[in-house]
Amino acid sequence: MIRNLIAAFALLFAAPVLAQSAPPAPKTVYIHAGTLLDKPGEKPRGNSTIIVRDGKVVEVRDGFVPPAEGATVVDLRNAFVLPGLIDLHVHLFFEGDPMKARLEAMTRTDGDEFVIGVENARLDLEAGFTTVRDLGSTPELIRALRDGIDRGAIAGPTVVNAGLMISVTGGHGDGSNGLAEPWASTVRDHQLNTCDGADDCRRAVRAQIGMGALVIKFAGTGGVLSNVAGGLGRQMTPDEMKAIVETAHSFGRRVAVHAHAEEGIRAAVEAGVDTVDHGTFLTDSTIALMKSRGTWLVPTMLAPQTALKAARAGLLPPATVPKAEQAAAAAIDSHRRAIRAGVRIAFGTDTGVSRHGINAQEFGLMVGAGMTPMGAIRAATIDAADALGRKDQIGSIEPGKWADIIAVTGDPLADVTRLERVDFVMRRGVVHKLGGKRQAFPAD
Repeated sequence: MIRNLIAAFALLFAAPVLAQSAPPAPKTVYIHAGTLLDKPGEKPRGNSTIIVRDGKVVEVRDGFVPPAEGATVVDLRNAFVLPGLIDLHVHLFFEGDPMKARLEAMTRTDGDEFVIGVENARLDLEAGFTTVRDLGSTPELIRALRDGIDRGAIAGPTVVNAGLMISVTGGHGDGSNGLAEPWASTVRDHQLNTCDGADDCRRAVRAQIGMGALVIKFAGTGGVLSNVAGGLGRQMTPDEMKAIVETAHSFGRRVAVHAHAEEGIRAAVEAGVDTVDHGTFLTDSTIALMKSRGTWLVPTMLAPQTALKAARAGLLPPATVPKAEQAAAAAIDSHRRAIRAGVRIAFGTDTGVSRHGINAQEFGLMVGAGMTPMGAIRAATIDAADALGRKDQIGSIEPGKWADIIAVTGDPLADVTRLERVDFVMRRGVVHKLGGKRQAFPAD
């Protein structure tokens, strides 16, 4: 009897071991590319084969290599193939429709917001953006969306999230701005992202990291869309900015500053920020400082034009109209001078102000401001990956990196607007778009 029990238990505990002893064969994909820009900044290759296994690039070879037995072939012989694009400034829970957001603000639940985020993540992915940096979302929602995408439950780009933007009380990131006092006092009581003074700003950084932030963003200046008449000038003291940057860096987080006015930009650069987002009113001396320190500029050229249209159409509160006018008028000249001076440029759109899925319209604006098509593409691939601190993982098509790959018809180096119509999208080895059509996800 005892022997039978021992034998039964042995079989019971051995069964899972036997079931796990034969893992499934790795999935291999051969991509045949007619033209391959595997390393933006270098000359494209002709007919090439990208071999992908278990979500990563394992080899890039010249010519159309016959597939190994059991491998899948993706035929892009008539396409221009390049790395997946990276947008360093999006808001996945914003829709690009300010009037709709205002009307529905009091009726939406977190569940409603999450569905919006899922939809927007899919739109950005299908537009060719396989990685995004989300710079302002409710921490628990963006963390859940990020992790759902990473484990393959949701179709979307890789998300590097900041949680809520850190702001001084009454500043651009204070969620109580413009609310009637009964609502404003309730919001203030529950905000962890507002801070006043250096020590309080250190606490705010730690709070966002504790809620899952992978990057830190703070409002160094006023903003166009906040419903206050305080303009676009500096809102944080240099000591507050320095405390934020030092604390974030001590936790291994990079720092983005929302900055329009020159005084705020300069103070943030001196404090050691990694990226200046917007950079609307740049002087030549601040441009020189950014270049000498290697600070990245994320121009978000699409945002001021979108905000100006919305303001003039009466879709934004009256306090935002003069700010939108000022920002749109100054941004183009500032960005042109920064590009001409050789400041490091990384791609970002502020999508969420504009609609999701049209992120690639930024490329035409970048070229119009003086970048070459190759330079603009590099800004959205290798350079954006560098600004994120993930150059070893994404940004080019090389062995060991994630298989984040897109393809378009025509040559984007001759016409960069070709990137506005992406035909093929692969993220981490999974095909999400083929022949311009959405693919089933998860795949059957």
